[in-house]
Amino acid sequence: MEIIILGDNEVANGLTETLSKEEHNVTLVSTDADQLETMREECDIRTILGMPSYPDILSQAGAADADMLVAVTDNDEVNMVACEVAHALYDTPMKVARIRAKEYLDTPSLFGDGVVAIDVTICPEQMVTNHLSRLITYPGATQVYNFADGEIRMILIRPYYGGVLIGKSLVEISKYLEAAVRVVSIFRDGKSLNLTGSTIIETGDQLLFLCASEDIKPIMQALGRFEHNNKHIMIAGGGNIGLRLAEALEEKYDVKVIDHNHQRTKHLANNLSSAIVLEGDVSDKKLLLNENIESMDVFCAVTSDDEANIMSCMQAKRLGVRNVVALVKQAAYVDLIDNSEIDIVISPQKIMIGSILAHIRRGDITKVYSLPIGTSEVLELVVHGNNKTSKAVGKAVNALKLPKGTSVAGIMRDNNTLLLQRDTIIEPDDKVLIFVEQSKCVAKIEDFFQVSATFI
Repeated sequence: MEIIILGDNEVANGLTETLSKEEHNVTLVSTDADQLETMREECDIRTILGMPSYPDILSQAGAADADMLVAVTDNDEVNMVACEVAHALYDTPMKVARIRAKEYLDTPSLFGDGVVAIDVTICPEQMVTNHLSRLITYPGATQVYNFADGEIRMILIRPYYGGVLIGKSLVEISKYLEAAVRVVSIFRDGKSLNLTGSTIIETGDQLLFLCASEDIKPIMQALGRFEHNNKHIMIAGGGNIGLRLAEALEEKYDVKVIDHNHQRTKHLANNLSSAIVLEGDVSDKKLLLNENIESMDVFCAVTSDDEANIMSCMQAKRLGVRNVVALVKQAAYVDLIDNSEIDIVISPQKIMIGSILAHIRRGDITKVYSLPIGTSEVLELVVHGNNKTSKAVGKAVNALKLPKGTSVAGIMRDNNTLLLQRDTIIEPDDKVLIFVEQSKCVAKIEDFFQVSATFI
């Protein structure tokens, strides 16, 4: 595909790197000359220096021939204008825009036909809020991915001493669990293992499993990771994410929000109903102790400063908080603090990129989740065709000739019934969940599940 990416931030860089590795023709447009030089050295891409919303800049970028324009600058208005210009002057088929302001998003008709020409809006703050809310619901999980409107979930956790499944092989799981579960992958030392029935679950692993939502807690208990339900939550940072998260949690949990800005704390107090708002530095040890930091179940650092988030989380952990979560934008920091005192690291770039990829993938791929380990992904795709036009329809899961490093995690059928058996026969309109160890294999998966030209 011919793809134009607009932006001078980590999101634009991450998306550019991901798509260029998949051999798309990518053009990056930015006002930052240093960024463009760096990205040219690291990726096989074209770059254009200039204001992303200007018609002449979009023309130089090839908007007239582009299949997709992805506007992810930090300015909502620039993103909207760029999409409008691409539509009006160059008839660019697909336009994706990052929109952060709640005031725009609260008026969805704004992005309808004949208004602002945006096909897909993406709000990173809301995505991160939803992700954090799911993690708080399942103490011990490091990632939670939604399927079938939340009825089916995929969980990434680190098994812990005391779980009955520790030291057991995958084939033994059914002896200890009544719940239906599929171990999708086990990451050990940063690499996905080649799973067999004799693979042993060990502490230190990162284990990815799929099950119905109602079965998550007993499975996590068997892996030694489900702790008591969270009740007390402290949020460090009262920006857009902090406010959204507090709004989402305050009815179910005891929530405290800390922000250093006086005007912002007034805004928070006026917009929150039961959460306690505190003015101060998120790393102020005296303030944290006065607010009984040691009694907190979760400390979420979601300021706009990566260093502040990392340091405040490390201090909160040492002061007795059970679980600490840091929002980290810079990819280098994410890798650096893996396996540190910080329990969970959230990368908004990973979350956003996965959402955008769902609109770039060929075939009927409806969801893409980029895992925080390597370049692994989980895809949800809809199977079309019949046993003559499709390589999948009419075949058993264990008979599919999928590329190395990929596997079927599960199948959702009819009213989102979850099927995990290896001898399940794939039918038209099934939703198939595919684990991909390396994103470079995605193109082969797309080709495999595409119907032949005779399908109507």
